[in-house]
Amino acid sequence: MEILALLLFISIFILILYGFPVAFTLGGISIIYAILFLDPSAFSALPPRIMGVMSNYVLLAVPLFIYMGIMLEKSGLAERMLETMGMLFGKIRGGLAISVVVVGALLAASTGIVGATVITMGLISLPTMLKRGYKPELATGTISASGTLGQIIPPSVVLVLLGSVLNVSVGDLFGAALLPGVLLVVIYIIYILIYSFRNPENAPAIPAEEIEKFKEGNYWLKIFQAFFLPMILIISVLGSIFTGLASPTEAAAVGAFGATILTVIQGKFNIRILKLVGEETTHLTCMVFLILLGATTFSFVFREMGGDTYLIEMIESSNLHPITFLALVMIVVFVAGFFIDFIEIIFIIVPVVAPIFLQFEAEFATYHEVFIQRENILIWIGILLAMNLQTSFLTPPFGFSLFYLKGVAPPGITTQHLYRGIVPFILIQIVFLVVVIFFPEFIFFFID
Repeated sequence: MEILALLLFISIFILILYGFPVAFTLGGISIIYAILFLDPSAFSALPPRIMGVMSNYVLLAVPLFIYMGIMLEKSGLAERMLETMGMLFGKIRGGLAISVVVVGALLAASTGIVGATVITMGLISLPTMLKRGYKPELATGTISASGTLGQIIPPSVVLVLLGSVLNVSVGDLFGAALLPGVLLVVIYIIYILIYSFRNPENAPAIPAEEIEKFKEGNYWLKIFQAFFLPMILIISVLGSIFTGLASPTEAAAVGAFGATILTVIQGKFNIRILKLVGEETTHLTCMVFLILLGATTFSFVFREMGGDTYLIEMIESSNLHPITFLALVMIVVFVAGFFIDFIEIIFIIVPVVAPIFLQFEAEFATYHEVFIQRENILIWIGILLAMNLQTSFLTPPFGFSLFYLKGVAPPGITTQHLYRGIVPFILIQIVFLVVVIFFPEFIFFFID
């Protein structure tokens, strides 16, 4: 029976790689295995599991954060931030690329929607960077990588889903992800500065006369309008979570309402926009929850067949070191990111490996003192997975960030430009992931 459970896992993985719909493959194949190999009485426990997932209060944050991100995309604030930030950093070599990273971080903290961020920055910044002589690889790599910051910088839909699957506090995951997210932004900027210093012809500064022209008129008012309103939204959402005033779900509702108000203030709000945002939010939410229902069915059947117990026994009998097992999981997730979506990885792989990590509780406690608390192990694993899943948006052939940017890029930008451009940023993320594995304490800086 345990071998059949592993066969269930492998068959689902293969069918998804072949292109079958994820939600129906997860649920359908699991039901077929259950009919063939489980006692019919086991089915009585499945409906309560599904209703338990659908009534999970934490998961209500998913459609709210999606709504917030899409509404902010329509508000026009991203365009204003990019134009203003570009002029602020324009006198520095690589300044436009740095402005893209900073705005990407701000959009990540206020929207978290990768597609919206990449498309917006691709439409506005990429033609400008190319026109000013930026190397296509640097321009496309910076935009693609900056757009994925929403996967790790809270509020992040990825962290909400990981919190649900790992059964840990989403607020703690947000707090744990904050410092790694900020440090990743800093490392991106350092890389761009070093690259620009070594290759000044590939990342020229903006001419001084253009910057002076921008400063004419209400210079400080332009800066205030570009950054004050988004910062108010970011502080209201994240601040309410970190101070304990609101749960992540309540903060998501605040963010959704605030994004609507900002769109009204920008004069972009109308019935057509509201209908469009509602349709896109419904579409993405239904996709996530259909996969979640299929994943719940798979997880139930896999455990009923003893798959989780068999894996734990197999790992324990192999005397595998916890860090070695962690490395194997990270490699599997990284490779899977080349072929399947991050949501599928979260709902297929994470429920299988999470119980095994908890079996290593004693070993992790001796590895570092922060793991004396059992929940800290899963918080750490959650952050590592989120950082790893961030690369899935950049890795070919199915990196969604690359697809989004290619769709709005000028005709001269080829797929090869995109692939070569993201290599340095993927390497940065991998190195940073290794650092967090060996120095886990700093992710708990904002957690009591």
